[in-house]
Amino acid sequence: MPVRSLRQEEAIERAALLSVTSYDIAIDLTDLPGGPAFRAVSTVRFTATDGASTFVDCCAEVESATLNGAPLPAAAEGRIALAGLRQDNELVVATVQRDTKDGRGVHRAVDPADDNVYLWTTFEPDEARYAWACFDQPDLKAPHAFTVTAPESWTVVSNSGDPVVEDVGGARRWTFEPTPPLSTYNPVVVAGPFVELRKEAGGHDLGLYARQTLASVLERDAEQLFTLTAQGLAFFGDRFGMPFPQRSYDQVFLPEFGGAMENYGCVTWTDDILRRHEPTTGEWQWFANVLLHEMAHMWFGNIVTMRWWDDLWLNEAFAEFACMWAAERATAYGDTAANNLVHEKLSAYLADQGPSSHPIRQPVASVADAESIFDSITYPKGAAVLKQLMHYVGEETFGRGMSDYFAEHAWGNTTLDDLIASLERASGRDLQPWRTAWLETAGVDRLGIEQTADGLVLTAVGAHGAPHPQVVGVGAYRRTGDALEEVGSVIVEVDSERTPVEGLPEADLYLVNHDDTTFATTRPDAAGREVLVGRPSGLPTTLARAVAIATVWDMLSSGEATAGEAVGAITDVLSVETVETVVDPCMDLALSAAQQWAPESERAGLEARVAGAARHLLGAGVSRQTALRALVRTAASVDDLDALRDEVGDDVDLQWYVLERRAQLGTVDADAVRALEDRDPDPDAWVRALTVRASSPFPEAKEEAWTKVVDRTVPVQSARVVAAAFWRPGQEQVLAPYLDRYLEALPTLHEGGMIPGLALTATLFPVYAVDEAWVARAREVAAAQAAPVVVSALTERSEEVLRMVRTRGL
Repeated sequence: MPVRSLRQEEAIERAALLSVTSYDIAIDLTDLPGGPAFRAVSTVRFTATDGASTFVDCCAEVESATLNGAPLPAAAEGRIALAGLRQDNELVVATVQRDTKDGRGVHRAVDPADDNVYLWTTFEPDEARYAWACFDQPDLKAPHAFTVTAPESWTVVSNSGDPVVEDVGGARRWTFEPTPPLSTYNPVVVAGPFVELRKEAGGHDLGLYARQTLASVLERDAEQLFTLTAQGLAFFGDRFGMPFPQRSYDQVFLPEFGGAMENYGCVTWTDDILRRHEPTTGEWQWFANVLLHEMAHMWFGNIVTMRWWDDLWLNEAFAEFACMWAAERATAYGDTAANNLVHEKLSAYLADQGPSSHPIRQPVASVADAESIFDSITYPKGAAVLKQLMHYVGEETFGRGMSDYFAEHAWGNTTLDDLIASLERASGRDLQPWRTAWLETAGVDRLGIEQTADGLVLTAVGAHGAPHPQVVGVGAYRRTGDALEEVGSVIVEVDSERTPVEGLPEADLYLVNHDDTTFATTRPDAAGREVLVGRPSGLPTTLARAVAIATVWDMLSSGEATAGEAVGAITDVLSVETVETVVDPCMDLALSAAQQWAPESERAGLEARVAGAARHLLGAGVSRQTALRALVRTAASVDDLDALRDEVGDDVDLQWYVLERRAQLGTVDADAVRALEDRDPDPDAWVRALTVRASSPFPEAKEEAWTKVVDRTVPVQSARVVAAAFWRPGQEQVLAPYLDRYLEALPTLHEGGMIPGLALTATLFPVYAVDEAWVARAREVAAAQAAPVVVSALTERSEEVLRMVRTRGL
């Protein structure tokens, strides 16, 4: 049945008519061990304008529906009409969701290793209506009370801790206390035969859950997870002037779950973030950032929620900014800024210079349109802009403004005006020019440095006119042997296209934004380019070297540097870098430059340079796992792989990489693949085996991998790994048919919700065998046939691939 997407004017009208008092939701999961049915009875109490008419959202199959005891008409387009409302109303709707494999909102996952079944819900932005009847818009917040009947062997987890559990005829009933007022996308129910670990820390009862076949992995990582969780809760409670108000804080790792979701008091994760191998330091950094991002949402999104999706950035950009703030101030990951700069921030720079660029805050006509802005502009650019705002007003002032914001608006809904007002009161500054320039104007500034007869000048070119108001650091570095010694630095407040820079001595390199305090691409002057590209390892700090790499990468993507120059600069930095949270993403950049951006004629030589950098890291004892993976991924022959046998040893993760590289080189040892799959304790080892076959240049293997990703046999969280193996350099002939296959799949990629739409569109997008004409065609097909979320993801990814294609042709 087709469903309608809620439009903003409809949401405004409905919010003016009614206020939700409470949700009482009774859920029956007893069919799920052997069947698909998720049953719910939603009892909604609400006040309304007497005599008014409206609708309640409901996309599940309706078994019965009454309003104040009177039966209601059948649902149409995902809505049940409500007429003749009273001042006080009770709506009762019994539903069943039968599509719990590929549908929205509710998912039934089966662990292939032991056939245990796990159930989870996830609702952002408007998928609660697929599970039960509700007024599915963010500003109609209400307490949610859950009563869940589940199989006797299952554990049920929801937003509220300490449920009352009773035996009921071969099953168990779990009764949870009502939540605080929450938006409809924020409640959660997860259930299954979980492994559970708990710890008291900082006055909170912390819980971790995972499927049984990952028990040993969860136990291995539990202490680190508990530590990070306690550190984050303490930091945010202090900085926001409001401790997390609930005693329990649970995190549940789920099979076949895409990403992570910030449900109040019960964060859900994809369980592939629990590394089956011993996590590297860089992987722990990523884990910490995601953990702290979702935790920050307890305040930004849950306690205080945007009124409508045009202020999505109030949730996502703040959570992304806050996770890095917390990581740097409260955890062992003090180099988070450098890590982010050579990772997520690069994607935002690229996105903001192409057709996917848009203002951080923009009109959002419908929820379907909102799905299209869960992107690099909202997340890493939004986070960088907030970091700039904190530097603009001062960190202490910023924290004071945030505390006032939460104190005034807790459990309510806000708009951008509310946030700006709090920060203006705290800072005493007029922030309207900042707001207009940074939040309501698209594009990224280009900052540079010029040496004139009158001294140094900072140049600033705005994407669409005047540059943004911002403060930016400029560092001066002078050659001392192979090193670059910092001989001075200043802070420049930019408010025009040319700003004099005073107080810096003569230097060989002036590094703009050397402290990474703003969101702007930068360029050295002509003399500094040689230093920046040729010898960035001489810079004295990890952050300064990361700024150099980010500058070179932006030059690569803009056609101002070659893939060879990029690989040279990155491997030069890797020759001195010891901070593993920065080494890991830099190695990924070096591999990408060599294998995806370089002309075919240069690929082998650049891969050899990357291998040399990996060999150096191995000898220096830095990022051993990352270095060995890189050596395997750049091996030029089977003989090269054989030479790594002793270093790879019995490491199952590395052995999978070896089999992938062998397959890419044209040798798939089916017996070896089966043997490793049997030996690997990972319940999802079959995905690694499929990835090996996907890496090979054989048509039948490509067909198998493509089909299993597109038909969702491969869980969405694993699609990225399989797709990366599928699109490999040097296999253009066998890959060519999949250009049309991708276009054919576009109208279906959003099925199952926003997360599959985002993930599949980007990961399946062709990287090889394409040209500029095909990229243009893909954009046209998407605009004509695909959902907004697919169009958005395709636009961003296609711009990156388009720039790769152009660079390969240089």
